[in-house]
Amino acid sequence: MNFMNQAFILAKKALTHDDVPIGAVIVQNGKIIARGENRVQKSKNPTLHAEIVAISNACKKLGQKFLDGCDLYVTLEPCAMCATAISFARIKNIYFAATDEKGGGITANTRVFENDKHLWKPNIIQMPEFAEQSAKMLRDFFKQQRQNKKETKW
Repeated sequence: MNFMNQAFILAKKALTHDDVPIGAVIVQNGKIIARGENRVQKSKNPTLHAEIVAISNACKKLGQKFLDGCDLYVTLEPCAMCATAISFARIKNIYFAATDEKGGGITANTRVFENDKHLWKPNIIQMPEFAEQSAKMLRDFFKQQRQNKKETKW
């Protein structure tokens, strides 16, 4: 099973409720234990990014606040908020598809884990073989959003 492909299925699910198409899965011992897709628009809550939803679901399932030994697969580089939540949850590895030059919190913009005083530093692995798939999905989504705005102007 390819965990990143499962994250892409969730990203497509986010599209069904007009959310930015980002999906995440949390894996423990080779099995998916939690899933999440962006729910910002659906729930009218700016904190419900795919990673946060997946972390919340994993903690609930395991009945604990730390996700030691778990891996996170996400279709876009986590933002600073999500990177910090990943640290607080003590996730072992982050696998992500595309970098986020504007909002990325790991390799692009704020680079949360470059501070030696950070509580927990996961291993960070970009999966470039999935980068274009993620970038295209995001470009198409935002192109459609811009088009919808043009159509609603008087």
